[in-house]
Amino acid sequence: MTATAVAAASDVVAPVAPGRLGEAIPARDLMTYLDGLVTWLDDRRSKLDALDAAAQATAEAERYTPDVVLALTVWQSVRTRADELLKVWDSGRVTEVERERMSQLVWGRVDTRPGASPVSLPEALTLCDAMVSALRTRLAFDPDTADVVARLRTLRASLVRAEDLAGSDTTAHQRLTALREREQRISAQAARGGDVTGPLAELETAAARAERDLMVAVSQRRSLARARVDAHTTAAALEAREPALHELAERCRREIAHPPRFAVPDVSRLGPVPEDRAGLDRYVARLDAVRRALDAAQDAYSNPLRERAELRYRLAQAASAAAANGRDASPTVRAGHDEARTAVDTTPCDVGLARALVEQYEHLARPLPGGPGGAR
Repeated sequence: MTATAVAAASDVVAPVAPGRLGEAIPARDLMTYLDGLVTWLDDRRSKLDALDAAAQATAEAERYTPDVVLALTVWQSVRTRADELLKVWDSGRVTEVERERMSQLVWGRVDTRPGASPVSLPEALTLCDAMVSALRTRLAFDPDTADVVARLRTLRASLVRAEDLAGSDTTAHQRLTALREREQRISAQAARGGDVTGPLAELETAAARAERDLMVAVSQRRSLARARVDAHTTAAALEAREPALHELAERCRREIAHPPRFAVPDVSRLGPVPEDRAGLDRYVARLDAVRRALDAAQDAYSNPLRERAELRYRLAQAASAAAANGRDASPTVRAGHDEARTAVDTTPCDVGLARALVEQYEHLARPLPGGPGGAR
């Protein structure tokens, strides 16, 4: 397949990543995303293979090989992460824990190549698409036969797109200004009839890389902005849990003897959400630790209160059974009931003692063999 045919082929759009880092993504959203991701991987691999074949068919294949290898490396990183997601997905047999793990795989960092900054899975897809687009653009021109005027027109359009992507980035604009100056010198030399084949090919490569880098940078900025909003939302939600948890802890200390000793984390001590990616990743990790600490404190303080209520219910059920089978007439059974009732009603309640006395009463309240409700 020629490069032109590759460029003309219909594209499969990269799937939109669901959820956010640290939350359990709904199973339906995960299934849709995985289906789209597998389709995207198959499509991009076929396009990269075709582009590789087109590159090898040119007179200067070595000019394109590094970019083809780099694009395939990024594709393989996405493939590896997709395999990890499918393994955790296990054909849809996922609990909340697995779905939260999958959100970490989607929004966590992916090492796309040695020495490069890790990116998230959505950013890796954007990076790969940018590389495919750049390779298509470069391979659409044969330096020996293509029209220089058309190539210069396409080059200028690439620089305009890159300038739009640069926004207020001063460093990027300086880089593009240098490329623009090279383009003007090449245009002037071509107008005088000079041979610009070599310099033009180099400039096309530099412009394509600049546009690709800016596409990735824009994607990373947008991803960072979304991640900061998500971090703000998560921090606010965790902070909103604190008052109720303080009330629960106070109630447990008041009603339960030997209550747990769990501190309720103060989310505000984490400070403001950082602006940079590395600081934000550390902040999100600390947020996750705070969430786990809040969950642990809530379980620790609610469990004894819940067990006390359950013991009261079990005692009432056993008393009803004793009344039905006549065991409530026994002084020993009545004493066991009174003792258990006192234990569960006393505040603060010794839950361990109450549990033992309720279990003892349940044993006493069982029907006797041959009696009402008993075995014969």
